[in-house]
Amino acid sequence: MIRAGLTALLSHWIRRPFQLVTLMLGLATATALWSGVQAINAEARASYDRAARALAGPDRDTLVARDGGAIDQAVFVTLRRAGWQVSPLIEGRVPSPSGPLRVIGIDGFTLPSGDLPVTDTSEPGDVNMAFLTPPGLLLVAPGTQERLSNADDLPPRQTAEGIPPGVAYADIGIAQTLLGREGQIDRLVVTGPPSLTAPPLDEVAPALARRSAGGGNDIARLTDSFHLNLTAFGLLSFAVGLFIVRGAIGLAFEQRRGVFRTLRALGMPARTLLALLTAELLVLALVAGLIGVALGYLVASLLLPDVAATLRGLYGASVDGTLSLRPAWWLSGLAIATLGTAAAAAGSLWKVAHLPLLAPAQPRAWARASDRAMRLQAVAAVALLILALVLGVTGGGLVVGFTLLGALLVGAALALPIVLHSVLGLFGRGATGPLSEWFWADTRQQLPGLSLALMALLLALAANIGVGTMVSSFRTTFTGWLDQRLASELYLTAESEAQAEDLRAWLATRADAVLPIRSSEAQLAGAPAEVFGVADHATYRDNWPLIEADAAVWDRVAAGEAVLVNEQLARREGLWPGATLDVPGWADAPVAGVYSDYGNPLGQAMVGLDRFDALFPEAPRLRFGLRTDRPEALRTALIDEFGLSGANVTDQASIKQFSLDVFERTFTVTAALNVLTLSVAALAILTSLLTLATMRQPQLAPVWALGLTRRRLARLELLRALLLAALTFVVAVPVGLVLAWVLLSVINVEAFGWRLPMELFPRDWVWLGVLSLLAAGLASLLPAIKLARTPPNELLKVFAHER
Repeated sequence: MIRAGLTALLSHWIRRPFQLVTLMLGLATATALWSGVQAINAEARASYDRAARALAGPDRDTLVARDGGAIDQAVFVTLRRAGWQVSPLIEGRVPSPSGPLRVIGIDGFTLPSGDLPVTDTSEPGDVNMAFLTPPGLLLVAPGTQERLSNADDLPPRQTAEGIPPGVAYADIGIAQTLLGREGQIDRLVVTGPPSLTAPPLDEVAPALARRSAGGGNDIARLTDSFHLNLTAFGLLSFAVGLFIVRGAIGLAFEQRRGVFRTLRALGMPARTLLALLTAELLVLALVAGLIGVALGYLVASLLLPDVAATLRGLYGASVDGTLSLRPAWWLSGLAIATLGTAAAAAGSLWKVAHLPLLAPAQPRAWARASDRAMRLQAVAAVALLILALVLGVTGGGLVVGFTLLGALLVGAALALPIVLHSVLGLFGRGATGPLSEWFWADTRQQLPGLSLALMALLLALAANIGVGTMVSSFRTTFTGWLDQRLASELYLTAESEAQAEDLRAWLATRADAVLPIRSSEAQLAGAPAEVFGVADHATYRDNWPLIEADAAVWDRVAAGEAVLVNEQLARREGLWPGATLDVPGWADAPVAGVYSDYGNPLGQAMVGLDRFDALFPEAPRLRFGLRTDRPEALRTALIDEFGLSGANVTDQASIKQFSLDVFERTFTVTAALNVLTLSVAALAILTSLLTLATMRQPQLAPVWALGLTRRRLARLELLRALLLAALTFVVAVPVGLVLAWVLLSVINVEAFGWRLPMELFPRDWVWLGVLSLLAAGLASLLPAIKLARTPPNELLKVFAHER
């Protein structure tokens, strides 16, 4: 009986191979988008973990300065003599022809060998002595060695497996010389328990604080929001693909009502029937999941270079450009394919389980079950939309923001069929003539079969409108903000301190103003940050974009009495005007203003130039902003007079273009997922219409028999698809705008720390509406052509069959 029942169930897919292809394609596509995003996230996090081990060793506590500044090397000596098992570490960036190189200085005598991520060196014999003696030796990854092939001003390099890309290990003395920080260290790694006679840390080194293991992966924390965004869009894409699966499964169950009735009538228990259906779906889910994981690997391979460039440009995080087959993401792909199929089939299985013995073959009984499901759907939609409203008014935090986002989108999707049903009812009341009355009534009747595809289209359109509004608002705001921040016409970088002095003297009579650009890395409020020194000049007073400020803010900053902080730091720590901030070497510095700093996840503070020189005397003095009304002539003269390269003298337009390029790379993955989501929604409409085409004959044959031509019926079918797509687009516009508001005012603030003004772009909506109508038209064209060419005898057979 089981074998016969399984054969009967599987025969459906043999008779309708396109429906099987639809189911497999929808599930594989949904799984591919999800697993591709997870593969990218897994690869990035693996790189963060390697970087964390490179900076602090595995599972080691560290000692850092309480004020976030550097530690004098004498403190290390004092701690060792007192019985504390610590090892010094220094890190910083040095320039190279291929970009900044992160140098990590270690003490090979006090740091356990197992703390290094080095697994193998190609020539271990001479490494130890060369590593310790000048000019030293840099241990780098093979890929980094290739990038540094022309770096003649750096010490010799030796390749070693296990080192993160863009990182070089050196003896701490060599690293201090390279970084220009002799006698300083950044942190002390606790390599073991102190001796029994060792005094407490507060007595031997009161200026230090102990940071517990696992708390130093700053890059991973900074990029959490980026990866959470990717995961959210991966889930959205999976949800859109799942509508195809739900539609295909639902139609397959409805088409097999007669099979279910026959099997039950022949004595098959309902439990056995449900078990066979579950096993069938499980096999289909696993096969489609495997295909989806393979496609996800391809998607991730194509998108990973752009993601790596974004993380490197925005966060300074080095991520390998190659992809590894990690069990975490491909197992999650198979798991979500199985769970998604179960969720998509749950309603259909429930109806089969709870209908009476012979009811499944009765269309009215199946319709009544569908009506009950529609009422439950309406209740769920209202509940989710109320939840979204409550969270929007009272909620806070990134998780709450994404919960709000999910409740809004799912609630709107569930409410769509009810909205369309009501609108079509209003149109039907105004119909005149039998044909128009039939058209509106028939359109309402087709909603259950098309609702899933239309819900997928709604999600795709809302996501495109919402994300497009966010990106366009960001682009407009970002461009105007760059015009304010990049006020100087030229930006100059000297090659040495001596050359910088010569350039200042030479520019004194040739430029309207020479504005020093000074900066230093530091710890602010317990997190990595930057401190900038700002000159007292009208360029900043007139152009710098302040969000909030006290009176005489620039006078106080120039006098060294107060600091400015960027919006990210202000929102994260509540540092608005009137608050105080501990800057390395300056405790309780008053905050006089907050400035916008889009695109930067790090905290940042600005102090007067004289105060900066006192706090960070070792900071390089190589960069300048030049004000001039003849930028091209001055740039040419600098290159000719001092032999500088074009990279040393850049104009405002070049830096602005570079910043915009980084901005565009940031949303490459988001744009790709939007396109894929809209494509999947169009596929959902196509598959639903094609599957419904054969089921439509009982409704169309009587109308044809009354005198309506097949060609005219086909035109009405095409018009119906365009009408439903247009109504869905009208509903998607407000949903998309609310989505954009959530992204700009909730998600963006929580994830990145800055708030953007929301701007509207109706022209983009018109273009998206045209695309949605085009997609619906193309999707309905094939079923319409099929209907127009249906032989009359096929329509006549309807009256001979039991319906």
